[in-house]
Amino acid sequence: MKPLFSLDSTLSSLAIPLPPDIVKIRAGETVGEWIDKERKGRVVIVSPTTTLEQSISHILAGPTVSDLPTIVIADEQGTPTGMVEPHQLMTAFVVLTQNQSALLSTLMDTMSEAVTIVDSRNVVQHWNRAAETIYEIDREQVVGTSLDEHFASESIRLLDALRQGTSVQRVYHIPRPDSHVLINAAPIRREGEIIGAISIEQDITELVRLNEELAHTTAHLHNLQQEMSRFQAADDPFYAIKGHSASIQSAIGSAKKVAQTDATVLIYGESGVGKELFAQAIHQASRRHEKPFIAINCGAIPAALFESELFGYQGGAFTGAEKKGKPGKLELAHGGTLFLDEIGELPLELQVKLLRALQERQFYRVGGTEPITVNTRIVAATNRQLEQMVADGRFREDLYYRLNVFSLEIPPLRERREDLPELVQIFIHEYSVAHDHSVPRISPEVMQALFEYSWPGNIRQLRNVIERLSILQENGVILPEHLPSVIRSHAEPTHVSVLTPIGGTFAPPTPTTSSILRPSIAHPSPPANEKERILAALERTYGNKKAAAELLGVSRGTLYNKMKKFNINEESFKWD
Repeated sequence: MKPLFSLDSTLSSLAIPLPPDIVKIRAGETVGEWIDKERKGRVVIVSPTTTLEQSISHILAGPTVSDLPTIVIADEQGTPTGMVEPHQLMTAFVVLTQNQSALLSTLMDTMSEAVTIVDSRNVVQHWNRAAETIYEIDREQVVGTSLDEHFASESIRLLDALRQGTSVQRVYHIPRPDSHVLINAAPIRREGEIIGAISIEQDITELVRLNEELAHTTAHLHNLQQEMSRFQAADDPFYAIKGHSASIQSAIGSAKKVAQTDATVLIYGESGVGKELFAQAIHQASRRHEKPFIAINCGAIPAALFESELFGYQGGAFTGAEKKGKPGKLELAHGGTLFLDEIGELPLELQVKLLRALQERQFYRVGGTEPITVNTRIVAATNRQLEQMVADGRFREDLYYRLNVFSLEIPPLRERREDLPELVQIFIHEYSVAHDHSVPRISPEVMQALFEYSWPGNIRQLRNVIERLSILQENGVILPEHLPSVIRSHAEPTHVSVLTPIGGTFAPPTPTTSSILRPSIAHPSPPANEKERILAALERTYGNKKAAAELLGVSRGTLYNKMKKFNINEESFKWD
């Protein structure tokens, strides 16, 4: 007999040849008689595709157990082709059971997840090696005993599957104070009746530990940033937000006004525009600036861990608990500000719990029974269109209106290109210090390419590009070939120019300015014209050497050296 692992195996695999003319079958019937002189009995006619499971109903149809029929396999024309006697069938079922038991044991011990199978009385029937490792309980100690003897009843998610018949998928759980798992649990049903339950638990204790270390490091970084803010700009928390364009100044002005209140703020903006920078500035400018600023990224934390990250978990609520538990971000931000970044990524089931906590200003830790009341200001941010998500049913309408008390939109970099020269100079100086070399000169061609690019990654992308240019610069000059290919492909190589100051900000050059200030690419200007270009830049910037240096695409130190070289002083140029 070949190995059997499934009740879907066909009876034809067990059949033996049928002696001729010993079975009498009436046309169209499925029951016949054995007519051999030496034996007499009932036979059941089945097709070659009948499975072992389907055969059960046939062999149990007799009046007594001793009256088990012989199963005869007939072809499509009704001609008998083989038979399976009762003892063969019983042997097949025994072998099948043994094979399935061996398969189940091998499967369970091969899995890296902890697997627990209980019967309808919550008595453990299977406990694999991974469960032994995670919970440090030997199989011999737990198999045959009630799961209640090893874990507190409230920490056993299998009981929900047994009693209510409900399934759970990837639910975060703390069965013991030093264990963190994701649970998949489901009832085991046979013909609609619950006969047991199975739980598959993935150990994420190490992931939780690393996440806590990251949270601690992030919190420490925020504390350092807050300390720096106190020393660098105690009178203006918005100092770190650079730019003088009308759009960014309007956003800063609105943020300063709402910072004086405790209103919930919803910050809109594309990825990389500096939403967290605004959130930190709002906190620093508020009455809560001496209290914590706690940030949590709703898109970076696995959904199963988010509840414990936000609300914390309670120690002492589980068997053998000794630890004090862990406060959540909402609790840590008591009296201060909680920044919910990427709020649009929060799953619907967690949106309900967040909404309840925001409305009631109290919540329960995971595994806790006592409510915790907090006074925390909420600042949320998203790069998604929440109104559309509400219309599509992917974001709760009540949570949206709870968060959208005061909306603040941060403009993308492409809508405030006049801030580019200032940002470029700030970043190039920053990375020159970091890389311990002198500030390189940016060629006009590079500055124009930066100006023409659309910057889908906004300030974050600009910062990364400037760091790249700072690294690749040669002999103190940043050239077009140092630019990433995606930016070079957007540049017009035959229309290279620099930026012209207008009213204290910067805008694209006019043709006249371009012809005055830039050298031709095909025919470089002779050194004699360099003095003229410097004089023209100084006249256009009304003697502002910093703006003139940016206009020429050089550092201010380089401009001073050039002025000294050509004997240029304030008497050398005029302005009205």
